[in-house]
Amino acid sequence: MSADVHSLVGAYAVDAIDEQERAAFERHLAECPECRAEVASLVEAGAHLSLVSEAVPPPGMRAAVLAGIRTVRPLPPLEQPEAGGRGLQDDDAPDPDAPAARIPVVIDDDPEPAPDAPAPDLPANVVPLRRRRRPVAEWLVGAAAAVALIAGGIAWSPWDNGPAKAPVSASEQVLEAPDAQRVVKNIGDAKVTIVRSASLHKAVVVADNMAAAPTGKDYQFWFDQPGKGMVNAGVMPHGSASTLTVMLEGDASTASAAGVTLEPAGGSTAPTSAPLALFSFS
Repeated sequence: MSADVHSLVGAYAVDAIDEQERAAFERHLAECPECRAEVASLVEAGAHLSLVSEAVPPPGMRAAVLAGIRTVRPLPPLEQPEAGGRGLQDDDAPDPDAPAARIPVVIDDDPEPAPDAPAPDLPANVVPLRRRRRPVAEWLVGAAAAVALIAGGIAWSPWDNGPAKAPVSASEQVLEAPDAQRVVKNIGDAKVTIVRSASLHKAVVVADNMAAAPTGKDYQFWFDQPGKGMVNAGVMPHGSASTLTVMLEGDASTASAAGVTLEPAGGSTAPTSAPLALFSFS
């Protein structure tokens, strides 16, 4: 458990702490508004950054991070002048008859020595300073959590031994959005569903058993935008799959409806035929 419970904010936000640390930190959260605000901020940032394209980390990344945790060392503490002292002056010269200066030396405590282990043999002018490495490891864990958030790579972290999760596509994000609105219409034997997420400003078309467009024609979708009329939202690509999923173009959050028409190959700048179906978002 970290000596400074505040340092677990980043790791808690990305679910990178064990159950004992989680229970202690959540007790701390109930009494610390600063940590609650910071956790909320990190979670919100992660939700937005999850929309960024993700990439699978290189195979050697985890090993490199874990190796770095065991090799990085902080600088030793700087000596401060004694109270009332004037510090070192440029014209100070060493006194040949004075005893040797006492030099602080950092002794690494990893692994922990046995309680009855003898102290290392050091010169008389050396002062041993014990330093624990755990704070360094905790700092690196927090830094790695922040990097994971910034890069949008929450699906993988160096302390996770499990397989990396597959990135979620933009279409899946719309289909699984909490505010997803679904409108279903039949076009012949086909079932066409438009799913809109106002919070993501996007809409997705899912077409089941959609017949191919006639030769020289394409299915084109439109958004009915207030004050603008029907605005191009994209042409449905040709495919042999029984189900097609297509992300529509433009801002779906401001549209009052969507429509689909049959247009010349490549699409039109404005509808040239009656709509095959209209999908109202009201």
